[in-house]
Amino acid sequence: MRKRIAVIMCMAALAVGTLAACGKAQPTGGRETLTVGFDAEFPPYGYMDENGEYTGFDLELAQEVCERNGWEFVAKPINWDAKDMELSSGAIDCIWNGFTMQGREEEYTWSVPYVDNSQVFVVPADAGISSQADLAGKIVGVQKDSSALAALETDAAMLAITFQDLYQYDDYNVAFMDLEQGAINAVAIDIGVANYQISSRGDGFIILEDHLASEQYAVGFNLGNEELRDQVQKTLLEMADDGTFMEIAEKYSDYGLTESVCLGK
Repeated sequence: MRKRIAVIMCMAALAVGTLAACGKAQPTGGRETLTVGFDAEFPPYGYMDENGEYTGFDLELAQEVCERNGWEFVAKPINWDAKDMELSSGAIDCIWNGFTMQGREEEYTWSVPYVDNSQVFVVPADAGISSQADLAGKIVGVQKDSSALAALETDAAMLAITFQDLYQYDDYNVAFMDLEQGAINAVAIDIGVANYQISSRGDGFIILEDHLASEQYAVGFNLGNEELRDQVQKTLLEMADDGTFMEIAEKYSDYGLTESVCLGK
């Protein structure tokens, strides 16, 4: 009798464990975690909120991908100009934070693009600057190793040589502080981040109508890491099909993301 009871108890415990597992996604591909490298000063894609928590459009997408694959989501803030070292060393599994694929196609293994983005100039509303031509003789700020900097060094190099100076910043928060104080005259920046900064700082800034460049965002993986790319991309496409992708984008509609996303449309 005791043996029969013990067997019944073991079977019951096994059944409970099986039911618990059914309610939770199981890890896929032998992976337990996904460590996402991001710039913590790049809202609305990745930033620290008022509660001291890392959040943003890209981080919410990544977290949903992890939940569906049974992975632990690890958000790791990085210095943007050290992103290649972080990725190649294995400290992060991917770069997912408003990461432009144009001009870098052969340097990483990329997911499908999910956001159409533009590079723009932000200037004080009362500065009397209404076009790129008005930036001649002005001091312009830009983030180090950013797409805006790349555009100013390549396709828009003729425009950049008309500036009095081009200051490079570690993050855009400091650049906007200098813009507010008059230390610089304009900031070259992604339009989504520009919309976020303007909405959080009041009506003192405008975006010039003539854009600097256009690009697309995608998730970047170590060159050749197609296995992880394929799993993340498969899940992203599923999210686009079932509407979850747009649900997350709508949380950031004040910053133009619902108009900028290109996945699932």
